[in-house]
Amino acid sequence: MTKPTEPAKRSGRGILVAGLAGAVAAVAALYVIAGPDGNIASAETCSATLETAALAKPYATGEVAAFLPASQPLELGKLTFSGPDGAQMSLADFGDKTILLNLWATWCAPCRKEMPALDRLQADMGDDSFEVVAVNLDRGGPDKPTAFLEEIGVSHLTYYQDSSNGILKDLKKVARATGLPTTILVSPEGCEIGTMYGPAEWASGEAKALVQSVVKKPAG
Repeated sequence: MTKPTEPAKRSGRGILVAGLAGAVAAVAALYVIAGPDGNIASAETCSATLETAALAKPYATGEVAAFLPASQPLELGKLTFSGPDGAQMSLADFGDKTILLNLWATWCAPCRKEMPALDRLQADMGDDSFEVVAVNLDRGGPDKPTAFLEEIGVSHLTYYQDSSNGILKDLKKVARATGLPTTILVSPEGCEIGTMYGPAEWASGEAKALVQSVVKKPAG
């Protein structure tokens, strides 16, 4: 067998080094997320959320079997969108609540299908410690999505919107939103507990048990 020449060896080593550098960069991207003000928040600030994610793991079954507990929780508190009055707000504005953040659009058939279940989850479990925050990503203004929600009888969800799709773009940068719907459980500290890619029956017993496993009830 012909031995590789020295230039070939160096070329091979160069490819390996470049490959390793790319892999390191890809992994590093999973540890940070750009906030709306341009700051970078490290996942190190969310290390304590690993315990919460571990609590959720046994409940990722049945209708929510595809729920993925976070292994490197991201800090998501600075993600922004518009509130019901049109003013900009962030996940940090929800204070001590555990949030089920759902990204949806009227052109997304699976999103449309799961909206009634999300509405029932909010009706059954929404309180001072938990809220379903469904953020609509339609670009044409609120008329079409609000008409759709009214048509299907959704009455317990507050209407949130991000027509710029900035929240989706920020999550895509860190591989947390490959498409719609994407749903993320977020701790009161603004840290990712786990993520679901695709639709789920959020009013099911399994989904409610998953949420209950991580919601922190106020003392007293």
